[in-house]
Amino acid sequence: VQLVESGGGLVPAGGSLTLSCSASGFTFVDYTLAWFRQVPGKERALVSAFAGSDSTTYYAPAVKGRFTISRDNVKYTVDLQMNNLKPEDTAVYYCHAKQYWSRRNYWGQGTLVTVSS
Repeated sequence: VQLVESGGGLVPAGGSLTLSCSASGFTFVDYTLAWFRQVPGKERALVSAFAGSDSTTYYAPAVKGRFTISRDNVKYTVDLQMNNLKPEDTAVYYCHAKQYWSRRNYWGQGTLVTVSS
């Protein structure tokens, strides 16, 4: 099982980035998908997710209107389009997959996003 994130980097405030998570080794459509982020000294926090099997999406208040989550059940990818980035969006971003009917879940290794002021 693998979740591999890509697309992180350094971007000025107001800029955009798209993070991508490529999945393999499990039945992608059986899992809900999410993006979390973590800064040093703080707990990992949910940024955005597909809330259920009906593709309902959730966004943390801090990113709502700026970030968009999407998934491709053919390519086995989940993306996070991030617009109008702010310095407080600086964090390591993690992809997460959880099986709908169990506690089975997987994490990616994380990708660093740095937003300069």
